[in-house]
Amino acid sequence: MEETSKDIRNWIESGTISEPLEDIIASHYRLLARRSRIPALPVAVRSSATAEDLPGASFAGLQDTFLWIRGVDQLLDRIKRCWSSLFSPRVIAYRSQMGFDHSKVLLSVAVQKMVRSFTAGVMFTLNPSTGDRATVVIDSNYGYGESVVSGEVTPDQFHVNKVTMEVVKKTVSDKKIYYTTDPESDEVLKLELHPERQTSQSLLDEEIIELAKVGKLIEQHYGRPMDIEWATEKGLPYKGEIFILQSRPETVWSQKEVKPIAKPAASALEHIVAGLIMGKKLK
Repeated sequence: MEETSKDIRNWIESGTISEPLEDIIASHYRLLARRSRIPALPVAVRSSATAEDLPGASFAGLQDTFLWIRGVDQLLDRIKRCWSSLFSPRVIAYRSQMGFDHSKVLLSVAVQKMVRSFTAGVMFTLNPSTGDRATVVIDSNYGYGESVVSGEVTPDQFHVNKVTMEVVKKTVSDKKIYYTTDPESDEVLKLELHPERQTSQSLLDEEIIELAKVGKLIEQHYGRPMDIEWATEKGLPYKGEIFILQSRPETVWSQKEVKPIAKPAASALEHIVAGLIMGKKLK
């Protein structure tokens, strides 16, 4: 399997992107750089396969992603590497295990402006502990979301009621480290948080509510509870500082059967009797 993967990936990565497609990619990259007002804009080159994050299978994280890519030449090279990662040994093995046809799974590449995150984390449009769909749960830390996703810190956690759009619960944790970028080299650094920031709330209440609103919109669009990665970049206009990095269907509670709390009554009399037995007052 490893030899087969190596051959396929070499064929793809040594191939040539057609000139028309190369021109389209280059022109859109330059347009993104102009809009961001940053020459040689650093971007994330991320894979997105058609079979990722299905309710019964998740290929998330198996294909390649490249961060802090600058310039058209680097961009074109990493795009080909993303394409070829559809045939890495792990992905081939997982498709075989799950019964997916290798020729039917497709992959696209997203090119996104790198966000110099002031805060980042994950958001669930239900409570991942209880399955409560009336709650948005946000985990947050300073810097990049890597510290949250990897479990290196216990993040701040905020619960927002979807109906009233109020923050109903806050847990501010003792956050020791964060990830950020060296402005000179674009190298990602793991640093210790200043003692005063370790126990401070990493998101303002207004930002928490704004994130929850965006989460609700994403859930409405897909019609199911979602698991969302997000980041904020300071220095941008209010409500324009939130970036959605990735969203995928929530795959734990959404697969569980939702059972009614009580069995339906066959008649009005049976409903009244059942209420009396449970100790309910009749109006």
